[in-house]
Amino acid sequence: MVRATTRPQKLPANSQAQNRTSQSRRIRNDASRSEEEDGEDTDADADGDANMDDADHGDMEFKRKANDFVRLALFAERRRLPLRKEEISKKVLGPNPRAFNRIYDLAQDILRKVFGMELAELQTRAGLEADATNQIQERTATGVKKRATAIGSKTYILRSVLHPMIIEHAALTDEQILEEEAADVPSEDDDDDESYSTQYYGSLVSWSSADQLGALGILYTILALILVSGRVISDAELRAHLKHLGLPSTDVVGLTAQSTHPMQTVETYLSILIRQGYLDRVQVGDAKRGSKSKGPKRARITQADEENGTTYEWRWGSRSQSEVGEKSIARFISEFMIAEAEDDEDNGVRAQQGTGSRLERMTKGIERAAGGQLSDIK
Repeated sequence: MVRATTRPQKLPANSQAQNRTSQSRRIRNDASRSEEEDGEDTDADADGDANMDDADHGDMEFKRKANDFVRLALFAERRRLPLRKEEISKKVLGPNPRAFNRIYDLAQDILRKVFGMELAELQTRAGLEADATNQIQERTATGVKKRATAIGSKTYILRSVLHPMIIEHAALTDEQILEEEAADVPSEDDDDDESYSTQYYGSLVSWSSADQLGALGILYTILALILVSGRVISDAELRAHLKHLGLPSTDVVGLTAQSTHPMQTVETYLSILIRQGYLDRVQVGDAKRGSKSKGPKRARITQADEENGTTYEWRWGSRSQSEVGEKSIARFISEFMIAEAEDDEDNGVRAQQGTGSRLERMTKGIERAAGGQLSDIK
């Protein structure tokens, strides 16, 4: 009986010891798991912070490249030369050319909000010819005709996004501005600023330091002649018109002092307009042999060409289509012709009352001369 009573008394002690050991192990395991979880949380937080830092760094890098893109575009615009995608990839994108679209959008946003300008992709010759062919088909065919898809050249220019009304008011003469500009003109005895322009206009737009106004007027006149000649004019006809206007090939086009070469001949200026993309001169065939080439090609006029009877013709360049537009040139022609007509009339009131209808009739006449509906900027 003694053994029977003693054995049960020792069992609970061993059981309690085992329970305490198990509890200790569980506590240690829980503590270890808690430390591991804390470590994992810490690592996750660290990874999250690192990812956020990487994202911020990536965004800053995109913004920096977008600013570089804007500077490159402004520099190209200063030279009036188109900006090619290859040059953008080389000087801005570097080893990450796939980011072009994102950086392009960021640069476009900066240009519009800060400079009032935007990037525009020029069309290729095939794209311009497809548009012209499509206009003819739309006039002759019945039913709905699908519009031909313009072909991009991966070449870009900058153009203004300001409303024409803003530009018009900024160009108006203000008496207060005119007085202030006159007061800023240095006296004859002041030799500190010999390059100061004595010509001032009293407008928000500083025409004395703006575009080459004389040369720009010649460009617009040439574009007008091409437009009213059916959108294409022969080289001989264009030069005849320019000579009639007092601009033979050997005459000099005066540019501002900001230009690298302030004095250019008409022939050299035409070559510059071709290089800048405003005009396009193409070879159309051999007049003496009576044959035609497979298609128009760009070429330089040489003495051998003149002897062989090779003919050339002029068209609008892709930059004129994207920057100026046929409707703007038509308005330029109409306003000039109407102003000349009004100056010749005795009754100024009657002339002003008929300006609107005259402008509409003149525009329709230009549209007929061009051979089709006038297009806006492309």
